[in-house]
Amino acid sequence: MSKSSGPVSPSGRAVVVTGASSGLGEACALQLSRVGFHVFAGVRRPEDGERLHAAAPGRLTPVVVDVTDEKSVQAAVYEVTESVGEAGLWGLVNNAGIAVTAPLECVPSELMRRQLDTNVTGQLIVIQGFLPLLRAGTGRIVNVTSGLGNIAIPYLGAYAAAQFAKEALSDALRRELSPQRIPVSVVQPGAVLTPLWSKMREAGDRALESAPGPVRELYRDTFPPFMEANEALARTSRTTPDDVARVVFRALVAERPRTRYGVGRDAIGSRVLARLLPDRAIDRILGDVVTPAR
Repeated sequence: MSKSSGPVSPSGRAVVVTGASSGLGEACALQLSRVGFHVFAGVRRPEDGERLHAAAPGRLTPVVVDVTDEKSVQAAVYEVTESVGEAGLWGLVNNAGIAVTAPLECVPSELMRRQLDTNVTGQLIVIQGFLPLLRAGTGRIVNVTSGLGNIAIPYLGAYAAAQFAKEALSDALRRELSPQRIPVSVVQPGAVLTPLWSKMREAGDRALESAPGPVRELYRDTFPPFMEANEALARTSRTTPDDVARVVFRALVAERPRTRYGVGRDAIGSRVLARLLPDRAIDRILGDVVTPAR
């Protein structure tokens, strides 16, 4: 039996991280650059890229990209290709995403399309674009999803739908790319306080207020308290963006990366509950979310 060669060295290897402007993506980009990867950090605005480059000079190259715009993705692929050449890519970390929070009855169709376009279709566009470089570099894919890819919580249905879809996309890719020896891993963070949470609350408030009056009143007593409790959960969570970044690093350097990595007790717990409990039992556990206080 041959001995294991152990973790892969980051030195001289290039990775792309999308959604690096803030939150989990920013933490991943900075952490990976610190340990020796050359990081191409996908950002939406040049000023975000300048800030990241100043924090990690030498090993971090900002790339302006909008994952929902095919031409923007193609331009990013060209830019990275020009830089890495025949060496290709070692890793692609798909982290870019948004979170729509509102009762599904109140989610406008254009907002649902944006949710799916950013978190699912955009991820596939990015993967398709960078796969030739990953093949050249015998690289791997790490898709960042969420514990909500295990259990759909009331008022987070749009976001959960996107995460379930990204989980399915990851499973299919892993099986399709296995003969090409391109591993695909999923990293599932639980509640982590990032700028995403304030955006979720603002978007949720707008969605509720824009709903017709009778519909709005149906959720007036339950949705705002849910948002407050949801944000409080993130504020008290012991899981940090750096914790997620360390797990992404593990997925990138493992000799044989796992198919899924949970980050935080809530993410791991949701996966266990989804496997062990019947749907009705989970419905009862989540029942308080949609029951008005008396």
